[in-house]
Amino acid sequence: MNQKDYSFMENYMLSCMEDSAHDKEHIYRVLYNALEIAEAQKDVDFDVLIGACLLHDIGRKEQFEDPSQCHAQVGAEKAYRFLSDNGFEKDYAEKIRHCIQTHRFRKNNPPQSIEAKILFDADKLDVAGALGIARTLIYKGIVTEPLYSLLPDGSVSNGENDTSPSFFQEYKYKLENIYSKFYTQKGKELALNRQHSALAFYEDLFNEVSLSYKKGKSELEKLIKND
Repeated sequence: MNQKDYSFMENYMLSCMEDSAHDKEHIYRVLYNALEIAEAQKDVDFDVLIGACLLHDIGRKEQFEDPSQCHAQVGAEKAYRFLSDNGFEKDYAEKIRHCIQTHRFRKNNPPQSIEAKILFDADKLDVAGALGIARTLIYKGIVTEPLYSLLPDGSVSNGENDTSPSFFQEYKYKLENIYSKFYTQKGKELALNRQHSALAFYEDLFNEVSLSYKKGKSELEKLIKND
């Protein structure tokens, strides 16, 4: 890819990014992750891979404004139109569209090309480990969702069976399970290297808030007198 095409796509990406949990630095990390993963793969079209990485989240604004919208689908169509309208070959635009369409967790629409699989893994790698925890907490703050929910007995839920959104629920529903969902061996290896830090943070946070509720409620009950 030449510098002119890279800058053209990069500038379009920058004009679309507004979500601080999915900002331009997320895009660059995904791109750099993808290039590292691609080193262990064969027959990678780097022009397709780089373009797909740069444009993979350009549909985030539409999903944020209307949660019924899928940012992967919206972004794929935006990327296809943008590339087609600006002189890129239809075949190239179509390959980019496929990569973006399939980069989100969807059982019925898995990535097929090696570039799509690398993008998927590179994007999921940015949800692994301490970085994934940090990004999730930022996003939960943006949408004003809590760290945790309480069980009927007033104790802190670990998130495992929660239906209401929270950080603990997101960890149990998504973050805890991403390590088995990679398509490339290199992507999986990189993710597993980060797993311990995410688990340690979740366990420490759960233990801290649980202990606070247990001890605090017990002490409060001693001080509150029944008339």
